[in-house]
Amino acid sequence: MATRNKPRGALTVAAPIIFLAVLLAGWWLSTTLTGIEAWRLPNPMSVISKGSVILALPSTWHKVQVTGAEAVAGCLLGSVVALPSAYVIYRSRILAAAVEPFLGATQALPAIAIAPILVLWVGYGFMSIVVLCALMVFFPILVSTVVGLRHIDRELLEAAALDGATGWTMALYMELPLAAPAILGGLRNGFALSVTGAVVGEMVMGGSGLGQVLTQMRNNVDTAGMFVIIIILCTMATLLYTIVYRIERSKRYEITQ
Repeated sequence: MATRNKPRGALTVAAPIIFLAVLLAGWWLSTTLTGIEAWRLPNPMSVISKGSVILALPSTWHKVQVTGAEAVAGCLLGSVVALPSAYVIYRSRILAAAVEPFLGATQALPAIAIAPILVLWVGYGFMSIVVLCALMVFFPILVSTVVGLRHIDRELLEAAALDGATGWTMALYMELPLAAPAILGGLRNGFALSVTGAVVGEMVMGGSGLGQVLTQMRNNVDTAGMFVIIIILCTMATLLYTIVYRIERSKRYEITQ
């Protein structure tokens, strides 16, 4: 089994590196061969040079912390509301029939359209951005949790009921653990989305994170700097995504044992 997993592990590491190398090569060729202006598309070396300057600033890491705190707090808030709401919808056919037709429409709402309304309701600053992030992650987590609960093997639940499991016992020891992969899948996407929500919120509702830096660089037509900030944001989202993904993988392994 260990020897069989080694090629998979190597592929998991090598595939993203190869893809990144191809992407960088294509980027470098497109800037070198086409002669495109640097303010439209800077070459990779100018972005790396700009990145070394930005990352050396202590203020950059403070702004990373601010944006990260907004994203994590928003995702946690959205999860705290979404998970019990999903369970109630799963248990109530009437509520599910009433709510589900509107879930698709709510997920289609762009964050930038919700932000001005939140400013009127909550005001500017940290809390309004957290609420925006929570709204962005609420519906994906809600939907994935409901789907996960509905795909639990009915025979397992019937066997647990015969053993005397009811109510909270059934929920805590059977339904939620069995739906954990789907729930964690929703959380995985939610944490990635929350980074986007934090940046949009900072650009529209004010803030002191990376979204503010991105706005300043856009106004100064600092395209290389904008690329650096975007790469930092992608790294943050990837890191959060990977953490939850690892937890999800471990839960799947536990369930299969």
